[in-house]
Amino acid sequence: MATTLQRLESLTAEDGARIAAPLLEFNERAGPPMKTEPVAIALDHDGARVEGGLWGEIVYDWLHVEIVAVPDRLRGAGVGKGLMREAERIALAAGCRGVWLDTFSFQARHFYESLGYAVVGMIPDHPRNGCRYFMSKTLTGGSAGA
Repeated sequence: MATTLQRLESLTAEDGARIAAPLLEFNERAGPPMKTEPVAIALDHDGARVEGGLWGEIVYDWLHVEIVAVPDRLRGAGVGKGLMREAERIALAAGCRGVWLDTFSFQARHFYESLGYAVVGMIPDHPRNGCRYFMSKTLTGGSAGA
Protein backbone atom coordinates (compact mmCIF):
# COMPACT_ATOMS: atom_id res chain seq x y z
CA MET A 1 0.00 0.00 0.00
CA ALA A 2 1.44 3.36 -1.04
CA THR A 3 1.48 6.36 1.29
CA THR A 4 0.78 9.72 -0.29
CA LEU A 5 1.07 13.27 0.99
CA GLN A 6 -1.74 15.70 0.27
CA ARG A 7 -1.88 19.37 1.14
CA LEU A 8 -5.32 20.35 2.41
CA GLU A 9 -6.45 23.77 1.23
CA SER A 10 -8.75 24.02 4.23
CA LEU A 11 -8.83 22.08 7.47
CA THR A 12 -12.14 20.76 8.77
CA ALA A 13 -12.63 19.82 12.40
CA GLU A 14 -12.80 16.17 11.30
CA ASP A 15 -9.52 16.45 9.34
CA GLY A 16 -7.83 18.07 12.32
CA ALA A 17 -9.02 15.33 14.66
CA ARG A 18 -7.85 12.60 12.30
CA ILE A 19 -4.43 14.23 11.82
CA ALA A 20 -3.93 14.62 15.59
CA ALA A 21 -5.26 11.15 16.52
CA PRO A 22 -1.96 9.21 16.25
CA LEU A 23 -0.13 11.76 18.42
CA LEU A 24 -2.90 11.84 21.03
CA GLU A 25 -2.96 8.03 21.15
CA PHE A 26 0.82 7.96 21.61
CA ASN A 27 0.67 10.61 24.35
CA GLU A 28 -1.97 8.63 26.23
CA ARG A 29 0.29 5.57 26.22
CA ALA A 30 3.62 7.29 26.89
CA GLY A 31 2.90 10.43 28.91
CA PRO A 32 1.00 11.51 31.99
CA PRO A 33 -2.79 11.82 31.79
CA MET A 34 -3.52 14.78 29.53
CA LYS A 35 -5.64 17.53 30.94
CA THR A 36 -6.79 20.23 28.53
CA GLU A 37 -9.08 23.13 29.27
CA PRO A 38 -9.76 26.26 27.22
CA VAL A 39 -9.31 29.62 28.93
CA ALA A 40 -11.04 32.71 27.52
CA ILE A 41 -11.43 36.12 29.15
CA ALA A 42 -13.48 38.69 27.25
CA LEU A 43 -12.80 42.40 27.49
CA ASP A 44 -16.07 44.32 27.78
CA HIS A 45 -15.37 48.03 28.28
CA ASP A 46 -18.19 50.36 29.38
CA GLY A 47 -20.88 47.89 28.36
CA ALA A 48 -19.57 47.54 24.81
CA ARG A 49 -19.65 44.14 23.21
CA VAL A 50 -16.49 42.04 23.37
CA GLU A 51 -13.62 44.11 21.98
CA GLY A 52 -10.56 42.19 23.01
CA GLY A 53 -9.39 39.84 25.71
CA LEU A 54 -7.27 36.76 26.21
CA TRP A 55 -7.49 33.17 25.18
CA GLY A 56 -5.38 30.13 25.68
CA GLU A 57 -5.45 26.54 26.80
CA ILE A 58 -4.36 24.61 29.83
CA VAL A 59 -2.42 21.56 28.67
CA TYR A 60 -1.20 19.17 31.33
CA ASP A 61 -0.26 21.57 34.14
CA TRP A 62 0.67 24.77 32.27
CA LEU A 63 -1.44 27.49 30.71
CA HIS A 64 -0.45 28.47 27.17
CA VAL A 65 -1.63 32.02 26.46
CA GLU A 66 -2.26 32.20 22.72
CA ILE A 67 -3.74 35.69 22.30
CA VAL A 68 -3.82 38.86 24.38
CA ALA A 69 -5.62 41.68 22.56
CA VAL A 70 -6.24 45.16 23.98
CA PRO A 71 -7.58 48.01 21.82
CA ASP A 72 -5.09 50.85 21.31
CA ARG A 73 -7.23 53.32 23.26
CA LEU A 74 -7.03 51.12 26.39
CA ARG A 75 -3.30 50.35 26.28
CA GLY A 76 -1.33 51.70 29.20
CA ALA A 77 -4.41 51.71 31.45
CA GLY A 78 -3.70 48.37 33.18
CA VAL A 79 -6.14 46.35 31.10
CA GLY A 80 -3.50 43.96 29.73
CA LYS A 81 -2.05 43.50 33.20
CA GLY A 82 -5.54 42.72 34.48
CA LEU A 83 -6.08 40.13 31.76
CA MET A 84 -2.77 38.43 32.54
CA ARG A 85 -3.38 38.45 36.30
CA GLU A 86 -6.82 36.91 35.80
CA ALA A 87 -5.34 34.25 33.51
CA GLU A 88 -2.72 33.46 36.16
CA ARG A 89 -5.44 33.26 38.82
CA ILE A 90 -7.40 30.80 36.65
CA ALA A 91 -4.24 28.78 36.02
CA LEU A 92 -3.45 28.58 39.75
CA ALA A 93 -7.02 27.53 40.55
CA ALA A 94 -6.69 24.77 37.94
CA GLY A 95 -3.48 23.53 39.57
CA CYS A 96 -1.10 24.84 36.92
CA ARG A 97 2.61 25.14 37.62
CA GLY A 98 3.13 27.99 35.19
CA VAL A 99 2.17 30.04 32.14
CA TRP A 100 3.93 30.27 28.80
CA LEU A 101 3.39 32.40 25.71
CA ASP A 102 5.16 33.77 22.70
CA THR A 103 5.49 37.30 21.37
CA PHE A 104 7.30 39.04 18.54
CA SER A 105 9.92 41.77 18.87
CA PHE A 106 7.38 44.33 17.60
CA GLN A 107 4.81 43.27 20.20
CA ALA A 108 4.95 43.04 24.00
CA ARG A 109 8.14 41.40 25.27
CA HIS A 110 8.86 44.18 27.78
CA PHE A 111 5.25 44.17 29.00
CA TYR A 112 5.48 40.45 29.83
CA GLU A 113 8.89 40.90 31.45
CA SER A 114 7.36 43.56 33.71
CA LEU A 115 4.92 40.87 34.90
CA GLY A 116 7.69 38.43 35.75
CA TYR A 117 7.93 36.46 32.51
CA ALA A 118 11.36 35.46 31.24
CA VAL A 119 12.57 34.62 27.75
CA VAL A 120 13.23 30.88 27.58
CA GLY A 121 13.84 30.66 23.84
CA MET A 122 13.72 32.59 20.61
CA ILE A 123 13.69 32.31 16.84
CA PRO A 124 15.90 35.04 15.39
CA ASP A 125 14.92 36.68 12.10
CA HIS A 126 11.25 35.65 12.50
CA PRO A 127 9.69 37.59 11.02
CA ARG A 128 12.53 38.80 8.83
CA ASN A 129 14.63 41.41 10.72
CA GLY A 130 12.70 40.66 13.92
CA CYS A 131 12.56 37.97 16.56
CA ARG A 132 9.99 35.64 18.11
CA TYR A 133 10.34 35.16 21.87
CA PHE A 134 9.04 32.29 23.94
CA MET A 135 8.43 33.31 27.54
CA SER A 136 7.36 31.59 30.72
CA LYS A 137 6.56 32.25 34.34
CA THR A 138 6.41 29.68 37.10
CA LEU A 139 3.44 30.21 39.41
CA THR A 140 3.41 29.82 43.16
CA GLY A 141 0.53 30.26 45.58
CA GLY A 142 0.92 34.05 45.63
CA SER A 143 2.26 34.79 42.12
CA ALA A 144 -0.99 35.56 40.37
CA GLY A 145 -1.73 38.69 42.33
CA ALA A 146 1.83 39.95 42.76
